[in-house]
Amino acid sequence: MSVPWWFTLPALAFFGFAVLVPSARGALYAFTDWNGISADYAFVGLDRFRELLGDEKARDALGNTLLVAVAVTLVQNAVGLLLALGVNSRIKSRNVLRVFFFAPAVITPVVTAYLWKYLYSPEGAINAAFEAVGLGALRQDWLGDPDIALWSVVAVIVWQFAGYSMVIFLAGLQSIPREIHEAADVDGAGAVRRFWYVVRPMLAPATTINLMLSMIGGLKLFDQVWVMTQGGPGRATDTLSTVIYREAFQFNEYAYSTAMAVVLTLFVIVISGFQYGYLSRQERRAS
Repeated sequence: MSVPWWFTLPALAFFGFAVLVPSARGALYAFTDWNGISADYAFVGLDRFRELLGDEKARDALGNTLLVAVAVTLVQNAVGLLLALGVNSRIKSRNVLRVFFFAPAVITPVVTAYLWKYLYSPEGAINAAFEAVGLGALRQDWLGDPDIALWSVVAVIVWQFAGYSMVIFLAGLQSIPREIHEAADVDGAGAVRRFWYVVRPMLAPATTINLMLSMIGGLKLFDQVWVMTQGGPGRATDTLSTVIYREAFQFNEYAYSTAMAVVLTLFVIVISGFQYGYLSRQERRAS
């Protein structure tokens, strides 16, 4: 082992002690009947995973998780790209706008969730604004209607993290040499053609990063959902993370919740792996 690698050993040892060992031991409990309190437990093999396959609430939560992850990934990155293109222009207020759009990303998700929970309430600011402009017919029970509650949560995620995606896209845009834009102008390419054939391929690395981060974040979503709806109304906004939390800390089904967490972890790894492989191929093709 070369000398520089020795300097990583303390960090690797701490990471193994604080992350890898607890994770491995936690995964072991998925094959037991542990209740979270007793020191005694028995191995039950794959019983918890069989139980999970037949659990309707887990299947509903999985569907919601996938729906949220896909919606957040698509909308957040579309909005982030549009914002990046806007603030990359020569408008005088571009620096102020960059700070303004990025600011929500540095707010704690729990604080953001409480803020939007108030805004979404039946007598909150959103419905009040509709009343004030004569659009009272658009008033909604944003978090109490099963048909729109999940989309209300998605809107909060997009609002908070679109600015984060914007910053990554903006870094990609600013790395494109000005000479390439000038050459496209000389060739007579309009704004749309210049974006599609020049800018878009050179944004491939930024696109890969943004899509990966937003997809993983959507699959693991917990804080905002739990604060705003706790998975309700009914199970309309339940995600795998909220079901895991409820099974462990409300129903004391620690072994079952651990099995569900293992499935979620594998799910994230598999989807992220396929996504990364596809995006990497697209990135190489674009280059």
